[in-house]
Amino acid sequence: MFGFNYYTPTKVVFGKDTENQVADLVKEFGGTKVLVHYGGGSVVRSGLLARVTDKLEEAGIPYVTLGGAVPNPHLGLVYEGIELCKKEKVDFLLGVGGGSAIDSAKAIGYGVANEGDVWDFYDYKRKATGCLPLGVILTIAATGSEMSDSSVITKEEGLVKRGYSSNYARPKFAIMNPELTMTLPDYQTACGCTDIMMHTMERYFTNGGNMEITDALAEGLLRTVKKNALILNEDPKNYDARAEVMWAGSLAHNGLTGCGNDGGDWMTHKLEHELGGLYDVAHGAGLAAIWGSWARYVYKDCLPRFRKFAINVMDVEEVGSDEEIALCGIEAMEEFYRTIHMPTNLRELGVNPTEEELALMAKKCAIGVGGEMGSAKVLNEEAMLAIYKASM
Repeated sequence: MFGFNYYTPTKVVFGKDTENQVADLVKEFGGTKVLVHYGGGSVVRSGLLARVTDKLEEAGIPYVTLGGAVPNPHLGLVYEGIELCKKEKVDFLLGVGGGSAIDSAKAIGYGVANEGDVWDFYDYKRKATGCLPLGVILTIAATGSEMSDSSVITKEEGLVKRGYSSNYARPKFAIMNPELTMTLPDYQTACGCTDIMMHTMERYFTNGGNMEITDALAEGLLRTVKKNALILNEDPKNYDARAEVMWAGSLAHNGLTGCGNDGGDWMTHKLEHELGGLYDVAHGAGLAAIWGSWARYVYKDCLPRFRKFAINVMDVEEVGSDEEIALCGIEAMEEFYRTIHMPTNLRELGVNPTEEELALMAKKCAIGVGGEMGSAKVLNEEAMLAIYKASM
């Protein structure tokens, strides 16, 4: 195992009707004027946005609003939010929605708190020295952005999707009411479950240090999400299953399941970022479409971990060679994806890249990771292209 720093300062307020506490929480963390940042019409149609702004008004907290955050959130809207915050002298951000609204709010916070172009941070040219404080009302269990240090933004010019991580952007509070996720389409619920599991799997499949307790937490989280994703596939209004998945989403990406290892592999995410940037696909679906091809490319170099995953998470019997057991685990994971109506290749995802587009994604991915990256197996541009081709 490796030594580690574990820092998770977010105050979590979990349960039914917890969104009614939003004004008290904003005041608790020093907010005096708020930008309420949200995504599409669902937050409006459900009445959540009105309930939130009513609570702020009742508490005498002035606010401005900015909607429009989309899946694979756009840099252009971030720029708009930065200018709005500066003009209105906003000192607190409130992201209402899923990972897209939260990630966009984080980027806005960087842009207000730092001079220069906020894209520099996502382009790895500079490091942030601060971020406007933010809170979260979560409506989609998926990205874990409500407790993480991470955000992902897409630059429209060139269709470049990049992530940036800094403890400055960790939310001050996260309001999590599982009932708020019940209006989601089944597809988005399944995408969210996939993303949650992938955040854990990225940290699990490593060749650099592991701890028994961290593995047990990771495996338990994966089993829990798998079980409850299947429940929600049949009973989307099941509150307890929604609650299990929502809390798992936070624990999957707040650093807990990576304690003691080398930081994780993360190449499935990096490969998917190029899919999301070029084709604007749902993140969880893109991850599912690429994972099996990544796994088959790397498993021999990380065989003990894939064997352990097959047995402890996917319930594969300990029969046959380690390689046979590992491959059965990969196949079982893909079968789970199919059961919750997730794609297992690019054609099922609905995209059919040309040879030139595959090569472009591999090139952009290699540039994005600085040439090569990976823990289960270090991948260069040639390997990335091979995985893209296999995922067809």
